[in-house]
Amino acid sequence: MHDYPPLVSRALHLLFRHFSQRQEVLQAFKQVQLLVTSQDVENYKQIKSDLDQLRSIVEKSELWVYKRQGPDETLDTGDNTLHKVRDVYRALTPQTLQCIYEDTSSYNYRVVKEILLRLSRLCVQEGLSGRKSRKQQQRLLRNMSAHAVVLELLQIPYEKDLRMQDIMKLAHQFLQNFCAGNQQNQALLHKNINLFLNPGILEAITMQHIFMNNFQLCSEINDRVVQHFVHCIETHGRNVQYLKFLQTIVKAENKFIKKCQDIVMAELVNAGEDVLVFYNDRASFQTLVQMMRSERDRMDENSALMYHIHLVELLAVCTEGKNVYTEIKCNSLLPLDDIVRVVTHEDCIPEIKIAYINFLNHCYVDTEVEMKEIYTSNHMWKLFENFLVDICRVCNNTSDRKHADTILERYVTETVMSIVTTFFSSPFSDQSTSLLHLYSHTSILHKYTKTYTLTLQNDISSVVIVYLCVLAKGRAIAIPVDLDNQVNNLFVKSNNIVQKTAMSWRLSARNAARRDSVVTASRDYRNIIERLQDIVSALEDRLRPLVQAELSVLVDVLHRPELLFPENTDSRKKCESGGFICKLIKHTKQLLEENEERLCIKVLQTLREMMTKDRGYGEKVGHPNHFKLFQSCFWGNPFGNSSNALVPGGLSRGQMSLAEVQCHLDKEGASDLVIDLIMNTSSDRVFQESILLAIALLEGGNTTIQRSFFCRLTEDKKSEKFFRVFYDRMKLAQLEIKATVTVNTSDLGNRKRDEEGGDKEAPARRKARDSAVVMTEDVKEQLLEASSATKKAFNSYRRDADPEDHFSSAEGHPSSGDKGQDDGEMSFVIIIMQPILRFLQLLCENHNRDLQNFLRCQNNKNNYNLVCETLQFLDCICGSTTGGLGLLGLYINEKNVALINQTLESLTEYCQGPCHENQNCIATHESNGIDIIIALILNDINPLGKKRMDLVLELKNNASKLLLAIMESRHDSENAERILYNMRPKELVEVIKKAYLQGEVEFEDAGQDDDNGDEEEHDAASPRNVGHNIYILAHQLARHNKELSVMLRPGAASGDGDEALEFYAKHTAQIEIVRQDRTMEEIVFPVPNICEFLTSESKLRVYYTTERDEQGSKINDFFLRAEDLYNEMNWQKKLRGSLKVSLVFFYGIRKFLWSYGWVYWYLWSSWSSFLSHLTCLSPVLPFCTGIIEPHLSLILWLGVLASLVIVVIMPQPLGIRALVIVTILRLIFSVGLEPTLFLLGAFNVCNKVIFLVSFVGNRGTFTRGYRAMVLDFEFLYHLIYLIICCLGVFVHVFFYSLLLFDLVYREETLLNVIKSVTRNGRSIVLTAVLALILVYLFSIVGYIFFKDDFILEVDRIPNGTLSKSSNVFLECTFLAYVGVGEDKDVERTCDSLLMCIVTVLSHGLRSGGGVGDVLRKPSKEEPLFAARVVYDLLFFFMVIIIVLNLIFGVIIDTFADLRSEKQKKEEVLKTTCFICGLERDKFDNKTVTFEEHIKEEHNMWHYLFFIVLVKVKDSTEYTGPESYVAEMIKEHNLDWFPRMRAMSLVSSDAEGEQNEIRNLQEKLESTMRLVSNLSGQLTELKEQMTEQRKQKQRIGLLGHPPHMNHNPQQPA
Repeated sequence: MHDYPPLVSRALHLLFRHFSQRQEVLQAFKQVQLLVTSQDVENYKQIKSDLDQLRSIVEKSELWVYKRQGPDETLDTGDNTLHKVRDVYRALTPQTLQCIYEDTSSYNYRVVKEILLRLSRLCVQEGLSGRKSRKQQQRLLRNMSAHAVVLELLQIPYEKDLRMQDIMKLAHQFLQNFCAGNQQNQALLHKNINLFLNPGILEAITMQHIFMNNFQLCSEINDRVVQHFVHCIETHGRNVQYLKFLQTIVKAENKFIKKCQDIVMAELVNAGEDVLVFYNDRASFQTLVQMMRSERDRMDENSALMYHIHLVELLAVCTEGKNVYTEIKCNSLLPLDDIVRVVTHEDCIPEIKIAYINFLNHCYVDTEVEMKEIYTSNHMWKLFENFLVDICRVCNNTSDRKHADTILERYVTETVMSIVTTFFSSPFSDQSTSLLHLYSHTSILHKYTKTYTLTLQNDISSVVIVYLCVLAKGRAIAIPVDLDNQVNNLFVKSNNIVQKTAMSWRLSARNAARRDSVVTASRDYRNIIERLQDIVSALEDRLRPLVQAELSVLVDVLHRPELLFPENTDSRKKCESGGFICKLIKHTKQLLEENEERLCIKVLQTLREMMTKDRGYGEKVGHPNHFKLFQSCFWGNPFGNSSNALVPGGLSRGQMSLAEVQCHLDKEGASDLVIDLIMNTSSDRVFQESILLAIALLEGGNTTIQRSFFCRLTEDKKSEKFFRVFYDRMKLAQLEIKATVTVNTSDLGNRKRDEEGGDKEAPARRKARDSAVVMTEDVKEQLLEASSATKKAFNSYRRDADPEDHFSSAEGHPSSGDKGQDDGEMSFVIIIMQPILRFLQLLCENHNRDLQNFLRCQNNKNNYNLVCETLQFLDCICGSTTGGLGLLGLYINEKNVALINQTLESLTEYCQGPCHENQNCIATHESNGIDIIIALILNDINPLGKKRMDLVLELKNNASKLLLAIMESRHDSENAERILYNMRPKELVEVIKKAYLQGEVEFEDAGQDDDNGDEEEHDAASPRNVGHNIYILAHQLARHNKELSVMLRPGAASGDGDEALEFYAKHTAQIEIVRQDRTMEEIVFPVPNICEFLTSESKLRVYYTTERDEQGSKINDFFLRAEDLYNEMNWQKKLRGSLKVSLVFFYGIRKFLWSYGWVYWYLWSSWSSFLSHLTCLSPVLPFCTGIIEPHLSLILWLGVLASLVIVVIMPQPLGIRALVIVTILRLIFSVGLEPTLFLLGAFNVCNKVIFLVSFVGNRGTFTRGYRAMVLDFEFLYHLIYLIICCLGVFVHVFFYSLLLFDLVYREETLLNVIKSVTRNGRSIVLTAVLALILVYLFSIVGYIFFKDDFILEVDRIPNGTLSKSSNVFLECTFLAYVGVGEDKDVERTCDSLLMCIVTVLSHGLRSGGGVGDVLRKPSKEEPLFAARVVYDLLFFFMVIIIVLNLIFGVIIDTFADLRSEKQKKEEVLKTTCFICGLERDKFDNKTVTFEEHIKEEHNMWHYLFFIVLVKVKDSTEYTGPESYVAEMIKEHNLDWFPRMRAMSLVSSDAEGEQNEIRNLQEKLESTMRLVSNLSGQLTELKEQMTEQRKQKQRIGLLGHPPHMNHNPQQPA
């Protein structure tokens, strides 16, 4: 928090080091080197004493190095001691001083020489086979920093001192030996490369050793180093060492470096004749001839002849690898005529021939483009004749190897044979078919065979002879019989030699154990080194959790630093307000200015780690290591003794979401830091970390961060500089790719030619060839086995012979040979493109339209179109800039496939949304970008596809997504036609079928190995998913291509693979949505696999029960049910996938019910209905006893057998029902009715339990909570049904009578009867209340006026029956009604108001004429006769006729309404679209029928599937329509559903008119933008003109009066 930057930097250093102690310990242990032998200990002691002495001598170099200056000048005068020393020196005589000085200097010179010689001898080992590097001693010297002391020695200034020159020579010799074959030592010396950029020869030799066979260092070399050495040739003479350095950097580890080739060639051409010395003219050619004749020039290493030879060799190396740029340059420097004249000269020496022929091979023969001169002229044949002469010279030489011309032999057996092989294998050599060609071919073969037999039997000669034989037969060149036999005999002997050698290797491998006594010491040494490695590995495993805990705690501390301070302090308040993070971010910008690059990188990595939401964070926080470190950090704060710092009140990084952490860092200035670092940094490492931090900030498509980036770039007007950085990086990466990536097209041409030739062979030859192929495979397997055994034997021998060299690679120092095998490594310039493209993708994530357009056009003076540049980069990395599109497989490999995938994903994100401008930009670009994308889909990308098919599938998947994004939401066909221009429909369909078949094979394999049942949609690059994406692409393109639309129909195209098209057609759906501008759009999408778990029962329930809204549409209710249906799918998926559930029995029942659900449901319903009817027999159980007749019993048995046979033969529901009925009847008469009812009841209970369990399992009732379970009517119904069944079994059989109500539940007509009462229940209840009120009023009137008329007859029961027990109550009642004698009597029933109300309510409503039917019949003479008549009539009319008929009318009308609604509902379902509400008649005389419309265009289940797709798909993977619909679903907005609209009903005229209006609007908008831009430019131009006019007026060139110009003497 301090304001002093250096103090802050030191504090950060201390903080990071405090939290990286374990990491430092681990790194220190990895650098440990054991001194195993006594010799190692002696070497260590000697080196330590030598370095101490050498360091001391170097520090005192001013006292003994001769620099032509007096002793006074070597002393400092600022100290009293030095004054005394000066006085002593002055007191001595000059002779004494000279003696002292000479003795000290001689001693120091001698000591330094001895030390340097000893150190040099430690680095290398002299032997018979040459010098060999001693890796262990080199490592020991490196660990003891011997190179640092020697580098200090080299910096000692000296003048013409011969002894010092010798010391410098020895110092350079030590550094050369120090880094010989050791890439780590080379990297150490490379850091001090500026010390060697001097004109000296020693420096040049040392630079050669620093870069020798180090591909990485050579690839990173800059132009300044090359310019220095070329300038040294110009100014300090043509020395061979300078050229050797240039040869060293051009080719390393047997790999050419195109970048260095271009740089060296450019510098050589710029230098001109001072460097490029060729003897082309007559005078200079004679000079060359004289030098070749001179023995002195041939022996002198620094002669002009040797310089010329090395120069030609340098040019040959610069053209190696088919570099078109250097080939063209070298063609002009050294023409073919001059090469032939020099090589064919009689005095030409073998060294010259080797250099020139190698140059000819790489510059004229093995080229990227055809050099017609070499194939059309006779120059090559002159050279072949000269080759024959040289071959004869080799053949006729003496057999004495001591006097043999080895250089000439090497020239013949290597150089000449190499160019012959290359020439005849070149695809451009077919045109050379002259007679001279045939003669030369035969002659060369004959001479080579003789050479191989007589002199050198090496591998190159044998390969050339075999190749020439095969080539001659392939080109129909006749070979003499004796020559052919000679070649065959030759290779029979060679095969015998190979077999003997292999046998000796195997014997050496078997007998390796017998040499234990010889190699005991070396094995002990090896065991000790292995144990050290085991210790380091164990330590690494032990410290890894602590290292991770340290990093986690550091991130926690920086995330919540306020917890380090007590409460209510200024520091805590500053930290709580975000002051610490803000200060840290601001200080990071200053670190680059202070050259604190490493600290800046650590801060950026820590900021990025804050946003790393690893899964194990919660476990890590609770880990003991983390807790101990946490306590050690917070021991002094108030939270130290409690754990509340780990809860949301404390270090809540784990509880915060990623978006919250991102927004927090952005608020403190993280986005500004990223932008500033990207624009201003010159360090590649800082730039990379800045990009990674930006990616972490934008991860997940954070719109807040996107807006922050956009606002900062637009408001501060820094977008031009910001985007220029990325533009330059992309350009540089493209140049690097072109400079480093090459493909050997000649091999491809040969292979293709062989295939074409093979097609023309006869069937007999084809059969022989097939058998040869089988033999070749067997031979390959044997060769592989033999090579592995040979390799093991050789490694065993090498390990025993030289364990030191063997274990150097195991200790983390890979040898150059191993590293040279990594051919596909990309440079940092190309690798950095992957995070850059990821950053640009995240800027456009979630279809950010502003940033999508901003990447294309920034509205600055200089705009950088990164969209086109990304497409150009894809074009470049896929190699289309070098030739045809058929070579994709040769350019794409495991190293760059991730970068290509990222490029495709970025391009997809640029144009999704859609962004029509970016779509047009990609589709209409002049590069081969679209063709590359199409080729990625159609072509087999081999050899990558043979090794990593998953990577190829991912490429095809991303390429298909990109093409879909280019066509997304477009109403025109321009982009589709551009894609179809170079795409053959048949190939596209074949790719779809091939992907399906491959996925079928993998699906079967996965089904055998894994029973997990997970969805394939989690594996986006599975073959079937890739094929599905390509199918959707083909479906979209088929609208614009009739041929493709026909081929996509299953069965339309002749051939196999229709099942693939049927599968994809079944799992592909399409819908129509309405955009915000009210335009309709068709979407084609894959049906998610989870939708397969939607049951047909749920479909029927939703289809028939979904209600219509006021507008006549059902989508509102349908949309509300979508969430429940999605939950049901998830539950069904979980239920079916639970193969590992412990309740196997339950799962078996569920599986059975799922497989045979319809049978079980029918059995259950039929059985329940039958039991319901049987309950009617319960009251007459005592009277249903008896014995059945024999013939009836036989009939029943025959019925049982017949129904059983019918069920077995034809398992139809009717037969099952008959079998059940007959079986029950047979049981009734066999065991009795009561046991049968008990058995049926028990079976019904078990049946209902199983059904209820299955019902709950399928519906997921328990998972939705108790509230949903209580509200689920079906669940409650079945539960009550089960309870009644249990009561019938265990309580009384009369409870079975309640099961008859199941008929009401099953029959919709009976349900409507019930609904006719319950639907308008309120009206019926209110009418009944009115009836009660009237009854109450009539009761009061009757009680007051007609009390005596309420006399009713009653039938009394005898008193004896009242004492009967209650258990025979029903029997007595039954007997009473049968006919027992009774006494009739009358009673008054209106003596009280209550009895009067009961009488009127009971008898008045039940009597047809009202209450008057049950009252006493009055006489007409009574005074209240008239009132009685009125009373009876009013009750009859008001209650009986009006009120009761009102109730009946409501019920009848409701039933009629329900019936009409049912009919209308059925009619609507048949004649109205569920989604848009359009009726059937709207589709009459249209291209699409109503059935096709509801099945394909507006399929209701497709809309449900699309909603599910939006739910299951990652939000960052949304397409434009999917993101739009997801936002609408989130807002519960249904405007995206089409209502009363369909795209098929839009007439072509109206559609054309709408498109025309839309196009006119777009053109008008573009014109307005162009006018505004032009007006702005005119305004700027006007301002510039005004400013220029003012400036000219100031200097007097404009605006002076005319008479002022007449004076010629007046100055202007």
